[in-house]
Amino acid sequence: MVNYLESTFYFDADHSAVQHFVNSLQLKDFSPKSAAIKLFEEIRDGWKYNPYVIHFMEEKYLASQIIQRETGHCLDKSILLITCLRALNIPARLGLAKVKNHIGVETIVEKFSSEVLTPHGYVEIYLNEKWVAATPAFNKELCKKLNVELLNFDGENDAVFQPNNNSGNKFMEYLEDYGTFDDFPMDFIIQNFKNHYKHLIPFIEKKETWRI
Repeated sequence: MVNYLESTFYFDADHSAVQHFVNSLQLKDFSPKSAAIKLFEEIRDGWKYNPYVIHFMEEKYLASQIIQRETGHCLDKSILLITCLRALNIPARLGLAKVKNHIGVETIVEKFSSEVLTPHGYVEIYLNEKWVAATPAFNKELCKKLNVELLNFDGENDAVFQPNNNSGNKFMEYLEDYGTFDDFPMDFIIQNFKNHYKHLIPFIEKKETWRI
């Protein structure tokens, strides 16, 4: 379990900005389960989901950098949640998958030429001697806008996606799971972007930020 507790280059749990954020939540007397739920909610709603800014520089994926921004996509928010959990000595690791959105995808299809998003980041947390998965991506405001039930995490059951919206229409599905990682696999993620989104290759090669 040691690898899932360590501070790393990306999951820089020892950084003062991360420590300050975690300490501000006053979680010292919380159980690991209660602390994990609180962190999930804070990161889910504290950073608005934005899939239209993608960085191709390593330093942009440090939790201590992400924590200073106001928005983030699923990778950003997963990194931040993992790092804060490790700062509290709660084992956590990154999961990556390919997902398909069915609602609110007009801009996604326009900009990515597909309703498929990859790699999608989620978090696995070790609580009560088992791994449970959680996706902190979609904040309250976005769920309300898309008419989708807010994704809650109870610390005992997986909370990875909402299959349908409030009208019963399919919302999101997982197409492929790439597995879990003890650190942020930058090379794998860059290659994944190259394979699926050719228009991003010039930004990748120049190590620039793509945004709309």
